[in-house]
Amino acid sequence: MDGTKELVVVMTHGAEHELSSVGFTIANGGMTAGFKVYAFLTSAAVDLVRKKAVDQTHVAPLEPLKALIDDFLRRGGTIWACPPCVKARGYQQEDFIEGVKVVGASAMHERLLAGATALSF
Repeated sequence: MDGTKELVVVMTHGAEHELSSVGFTIANGGMTAGFKVYAFLTSAAVDLVRKKAVDQTHVAPLEPLKALIDDFLRRGGTIWACPPCVKARGYQQEDFIEGVKVVGASAMHERLLAGATALSF
């Protein structure tokens, strides 16, 4: 590691819960604080980054989810979607917005073993 602190934000909630927007708000704040941030989406959270679905969520007073995710990706954040959660919903890689990678938990575990801090929403 090059001295950059890393943060893994694990998200499990979909659009029905405000924690979906809170997770991305915290992830963006982590980048502002100087962390390299990874978002690992499991369960209903994989629904957040589907094409068109991302446009539907806005939890006031937070920014619209699409704006939070666009900012996260533009600033170099990494979004991973859990393969079994993706498969259980019948989704394919092409169902997701650009920048989402369907990647197993081993990628997250690698970052944690390297010293990343983890938060869960």
